[in-house]
Amino acid sequence: MKSDNCTQCGICTKHCVFLSKYNINIGDTEKLYSLAYHCFLCGTCTRVCPQGIDGRTIILNMRRKRVIENGGKPDESGYGFLRFEKERYIFRNARHINSHIRSDAVLFPGCNFLSYYPKTLKVLFESLNEKKPMGILYDCCGKPIDDLGEKAKADAIAYRLNVTLNAAGVKEIVMVCPNCISFLKDKLDAKIVSVYAKLKELGPEDGIVNSEVNEFEDGEINIFPPCPDRRSKELLSDISEFLPKQYRTVDEVQCCGFGGCAGIKEPGLAKALPNSIKEKCGSKVYTYCATCSGSLKTAGCKEVWHVLTKILKTNEEPDVRHSLLNRLSGILK
Repeated sequence: MKSDNCTQCGICTKHCVFLSKYNINIGDTEKLYSLAYHCFLCGTCTRVCPQGIDGRTIILNMRRKRVIENGGKPDESGYGFLRFEKERYIFRNARHINSHIRSDAVLFPGCNFLSYYPKTLKVLFESLNEKKPMGILYDCCGKPIDDLGEKAKADAIAYRLNVTLNAAGVKEIVMVCPNCISFLKDKLDAKIVSVYAKLKELGPEDGIVNSEVNEFEDGEINIFPPCPDRRSKELLSDISEFLPKQYRTVDEVQCCGFGGCAGIKEPGLAKALPNSIKEKCGSKVYTYCATCSGSLKTAGCKEVWHVLTKILKTNEEPDVRHSLLNRLSGILK
């Protein structure tokens, strides 16, 4: 939890709205401990630190320590419904983990893609399943619980997922959500493949997607990368084949305001962050994270496009008004 290498240079404070608000830096561990749940866990401090200090992990470990000291749950209020929904994921549906033709592959859309893009998910699954039979699993990866500092419970969720996948004979899990990929990449026995890598693997000749014909407009587009892909851009490299030749990644804004469950404690900052993205991108922004899309749409961004809606030509806008009902629909499928 220590950051002994901190030189108090202030670079992290300059780049982070949370640290700036309280005029602290990643080396102020005593002050940060009491404010640990106010951090968006976006990793901006980690990316900009000249000493290589992993501020995100420091603050996450602070949350974990506070959970242990509080008997296994957060000592802050406001997370009741989140914990109720995500801990055992009340919208879980594993009935179709195998297709009618038994397959060793499964599509794992995560929580929020179904929430905001139910039509696109239907097109995606039907298209993939037609070319390579696979099942589908509606479940939560456990990251929201881990972000609250409840590591033991998050590890139990990942273990349960692994048991479920192994019991179904799953060897490959196709993931849509960058947060799911980042959180589960070293926790499952099955091979994790991004949906974009799978689309590339199947190729345009299979008729799912033709990278030469899509719904992106001409000219340069603005793409806002999600937090887990902000540094490496590994997932973006999978996506780039489907994008216009000219695109700009919007890295100046630290996050969409939804991360780290910090919006409960910092509603003003959570609202300001997506507004900053709108200022940088103008009227139109592309994402490849459903959570970012939903956050931007809720903040009033008029044109928010998830890249999958353009690749698959659904042109579906994030359905923020019916997100809960859309998640519920996963149980009924």
